[in-house]
Amino acid sequence: MKNMFVRLKNNKGVALIITFFVISVLLIFLAAFVTVSINQNITADRYRRRIQAYNIAEAGLDHGITQLRTFPLPPGGVFGSILWASGLQNLAGGTYNVSIEHRGAVAGSPGALRYRITSTGTFGNISRTLSNNIQVDNFARYIWFTNSETFGGTNVWFWAPPGQLPGNPWVGDYLDGETHTNGHFNIYGDPKFDGYASSGDNYIRFYNNGNNINRSAITNPDPDEPFFEHGVNFAAEKTTMPAQATTLRSGASTGGLWLTGNTTVLLNSNGTMDITNPTYCSNPLNVCDDAPLPANGAIFVACGGTNCSQGGSLTISGTLNGQLTVGAQRDIVIPNSIVYANDPRDDDPISHPDLCSDDMLGIISERNVMITNGAPNDLEIDGCVMAMNTSFERDNYTSGLRGTLTVYGGIIQKQRGPVGTFNAATGTKVSGYDKNYAYDSRLLLTPPPFMPTTGDYLTLSWEED
Repeated sequence: MKNMFVRLKNNKGVALIITFFVISVLLIFLAAFVTVSINQNITADRYRRRIQAYNIAEAGLDHGITQLRTFPLPPGGVFGSILWASGLQNLAGGTYNVSIEHRGAVAGSPGALRYRITSTGTFGNISRTLSNNIQVDNFARYIWFTNSETFGGTNVWFWAPPGQLPGNPWVGDYLDGETHTNGHFNIYGDPKFDGYASSGDNYIRFYNNGNNINRSAITNPDPDEPFFEHGVNFAAEKTTMPAQATTLRSGASTGGLWLTGNTTVLLNSNGTMDITNPTYCSNPLNVCDDAPLPANGAIFVACGGTNCSQGGSLTISGTLNGQLTVGAQRDIVIPNSIVYANDPRDDDPISHPDLCSDDMLGIISERNVMITNGAPNDLEIDGCVMAMNTSFERDNYTSGLRGTLTVYGGIIQKQRGPVGTFNAATGTKVSGYDKNYAYDSRLLLTPPPFMPTTGDYLTLSWEED
């Protein structure tokens, strides 16, 4: 009996220990759970405040770009100056403070002004700062820009024979860069667009075996199947072309070279040029050999006489060594290739850092840019070409096969001019040039001097400080 009592007493002691142990473990788990829950709530609340501070800072950036667009383009100032500051603004239970800082111009491109918009958003005790680095946008961003894809009311077509096989040499029109028209693209066969493409209209006009059809699609299977590698942004915002090269005129008259009357410029690979002009060159031949490029890179040719009766056209060719933009009040004529002394396509900044090209050319006519009938086959133009009123075209474009026209840069024109023709029944080239248009990516950030702007801004980079 006594032994039984001892055993019962021992069993009660063991049960008490086990109960205490279980309760202790449960309390530990409960404490851990409460701690984790509290920490999770703290973390979630901090995350919520960080997200809200970020969103408020983004709203501040939007406020900054909206404010910048109210200023005359481009806003003046000196490097590092603050053009505008919002002061502390309340938003969604928090605050933001945004400012616009002038960051100067790109070297060699005085019109390519840059700005930094900085916004700090605060929610609770969390602050986040965002910066948007932007540049005045300009037409050199495009490999191809038109207000209209017609010439004298007639459709001009992007052309390539249908049914080309991968791996074979490309025949037909090829554009490697950003392409935009305020109208719509006209497509015959299978032309190739390797860059971003957009149109003001919400359709493409396809040749469709002669029965032209408008479609809000990027292909018209059999026979018209163009390669739009990045699709087409239909009904895109339209951009208005300027009627005059205002900034180039100003640059030529203040620190550049202003010429009057018909002028010929032959660019030399040593960084000089030969100028033929009756008023600038005071010698019997009206020729100035080995003239230096203007320091600010601006040349403009104006007409003279009563009612602009004397000239105003520019003929240009040769090899450019330097940065230059040429303009004319009348036509610009191209009788031969215009190339860079240092081809940027050959640059290898790692193995040959000394060979990186800084050659850059803008060609701006307030009328037309014309390739002469006597220009050679397989012509090359390095630079950004702009015809404000009206077209970039080849003279006598219906005569003779001329090989390939290579443009390394861009073509901007009010109405699309033709450089050749094709047989619509067979899809074969009949006259003029095939097109090989490749974008010079340097133009996006470093346009030629005094290149006209689009009236908006381009984001270069976005970052959180």
